[in-house]
Amino acid sequence: MLLVNSKNSELKNIVILATGGTIAGTGESGKTTNYEAGNLDIKSLIDSVSNINEIANVYSEQIVNVDSNDITINHWLTLANRINEISKQNDVDGFVITHGTDTLEETAYFLDLTVKTNKPVIVTGAMRPSTATSADGPLNLYQSVALAANDLSKGQGCMVVFADGIYSARNVQKVNTFKTNAFNSIDLGCLGYMRDNIPYFLNKSIKPHTVDSEFDILGLNKLPQVSIAYFNIDADPSIIDYLAKKSDGIVIAGAGCGTFSSDWLKEIRKLEPRGIPVVRSSRTGSGIILNDTAIDKSANCIPGNTLSPSKARILLSLALTKTVDYSKIRKIFEVY
Repeated sequence: MLLVNSKNSELKNIVILATGGTIAGTGESGKTTNYEAGNLDIKSLIDSVSNINEIANVYSEQIVNVDSNDITINHWLTLANRINEISKQNDVDGFVITHGTDTLEETAYFLDLTVKTNKPVIVTGAMRPSTATSADGPLNLYQSVALAANDLSKGQGCMVVFADGIYSARNVQKVNTFKTNAFNSIDLGCLGYMRDNIPYFLNKSIKPHTVDSEFDILGLNKLPQVSIAYFNIDADPSIIDYLAKKSDGIVIAGAGCGTFSSDWLKEIRKLEPRGIPVVRSSRTGSGIILNDTAIDKSANCIPGNTLSPSKARILLSLALTKTVDYSKIRKIFEVY
C-alpha cells in the first residue's frame, strides 16, 4: 500500500483496517436486534459517514468480516503484523480498526502490546447495526478517524473511541449489553473525550505499550494456550486439572480479590512442578489484585493487578513467548 497520490496533501493519511462486527451488521430496517454482523464491507461503511473525507485521506483494507466472537488469535497476528508493516511507510499517519464490540477490548489490548509504532492506532465499533434507527457506527468511525489524524494521539498507545469517549486499550471494558455507551474504564477513568472531530485529553496511561513493549510477534504463527477458569461457590476443582492438560497457563476469574476455595488452591499448587503458571484475576470487574500471602505461597500463583480475566489471559500468553520463569512472569504483571 503506497499512498503517494494523497487525495488532499493538507490532510493526514489514515488507514482503516476492517474486521466486521455490529458496525458492519445489517438487519430489519430500524431494528437494533436480530441482525447479522459483518455484512457490509469497509467501503460501504466509509460511504455512510458524512464529511469523513474532510478530516483525513481515508484508505481501507478488509482484514476479515466476522462477528467478533469469531475473531481468533490468527486474526490478531494478521492484524498486528499488517499494522507493523504499513506503519513503516512515511505517508501513513495513523490507523483505525473497526471491530465487533463483544471482544473489542481484547483485540485492542493485544494490539497495544504488539504493534511497534508511535502512530495512532484507534479501535472502534458500534452497538447498533448499520440499518438501525440512529445507528452509532458512523459517528464512532468519524471520531476515530479524527483522533487518528490528530497529532495529540501520537505515542498514546492503542486507544478505543466509543460514544464520545477515548479509552486506553489496557483499561477499557465493555460494561453494557446493548446501550450505545457500552464502554468504560470503571474506576481507572477515560483518557478524554471527543467532541465532533476534536479530542480533549485529560489523562494518560503510564503502562508500557507499543514501541516500549517487550513483546515481539514477528515470525509467530501461534501463541501459548492460556485458559480461563471461572470460580463460583462449590465449583468443581477438577476443572483446574482438565484445563492444565490443554493449556500452557491458566487465569482464574476469582471471587472478590481473585480468591477461590481451599480445594481449588490444592489443585493449583499441584501445577507448580508441571511448570504451569496461574494468574489470579477477579470476576468483579474492577479493583486491584495484589500479593496475597495466604494464596501466593505457591510460586506459580501470580496476582493479576488491575487486568480483567480476558486481558490477563492475553498478557500471560505473550509473557510465555518470552519466559516460563514464575518470578519473571510475576514481574511482567507488575510492569504491564
